[in-house]
Amino acid sequence: MRVALAAAVRELPRGAGLAYEPKFDGHRLVILRTGEGVVLQARSGRLVTGAFPDLAAAARQLPAGTTLDGEVVVWHAGRTDFALVQRRAAATAARAAVLARTLPASYAAFDVLELAGLDVRARPYERRRALLVGLLLPLGPPLQPVPMTTDAGLAETWYETLPASGIEGLVIKRLEQPYPGGRRGWQKLRHTDTRDAAVIGYTGTAARPLALVLVLSGDGEAETQTEMDAGGDQEPETAADSGSDSAADFDAPLVSSPLTAGVRAAVVAELAAARDGSAPHRTARGGGTVTAIGLGEIPYLAVDPPLTAEVRCSSGRHPPPEVLRLRPTW
Repeated sequence: MRVALAAAVRELPRGAGLAYEPKFDGHRLVILRTGEGVVLQARSGRLVTGAFPDLAAAARQLPAGTTLDGEVVVWHAGRTDFALVQRRAAATAARAAVLARTLPASYAAFDVLELAGLDVRARPYERRRALLVGLLLPLGPPLQPVPMTTDAGLAETWYETLPASGIEGLVIKRLEQPYPGGRRGWQKLRHTDTRDAAVIGYTGTAARPLALVLVLSGDGEAETQTEMDAGGDQEPETAADSGSDSAADFDAPLVSSPLTAGVRAAVVAELAAARDGSAPHRTARGGGTVTAIGLGEIPYLAVDPPLTAEVRCSSGRHPPPEVLRLRPTW
């Protein structure tokens, strides 16, 4: 299933015939209710049904021959928490059942592609939206249609106020538009900011690092997370794993976007200094795995103690953070 994509815009589009939806900070997920059961598919095409048994069970209420497009999110402390969605998505089958009870997922549906065996992708968005609402409202959580408005003023208010709830921006669609599968037929407006991040590792090689593994600052947990990661190949234990109620206290590592030539050269220099002893306090060895959006789990080599980088990122986790430069280490 090739999902619809959205092109980034810098200002809120206005005009007749536009619809605005909040953009949730989660994982893209297609629900396919077949005659035999339920299949959950990530944007990459990977099947993740086993990771979300709670959503699979809820989707069995849908008519056979129904396909939905949406976002899986996990709510915690009044907001969506992307790190917890990552935890859910990466869970083993045995762990998934436990996490479904302690960190239940919700599905923010924003389109219906097939309904009771009828392909509705060619119908205008306005018609598909009515079908989606009529289908999901009687069922209730955890399957819910995202809010929608055609009022640009209300959409602007959402954009300014909803980031506190983990909403990363808006998606803008045309009311008469068929479902643009595989194309950037929608628009998206995101909040962005620049902040510091702990660089706890890198992908690629020391001679040619491809991307950095980051823990974003601002949550007060970067140092603890780094210490847990640097020593081996185990995923960092989170409060959720340990049974603590403060599951959202840890922020999961992220993979940056591909490095620019300038940043790559700076990283290579730092790693070389660690190897030749001019930076004996730092090592580049060991490592682990990190979940990258659309790629699944990928291996990385650790940097200990971490470097610090200035990154540009959205209010959510899409797209990956862009590394602007390394901060001085002295």
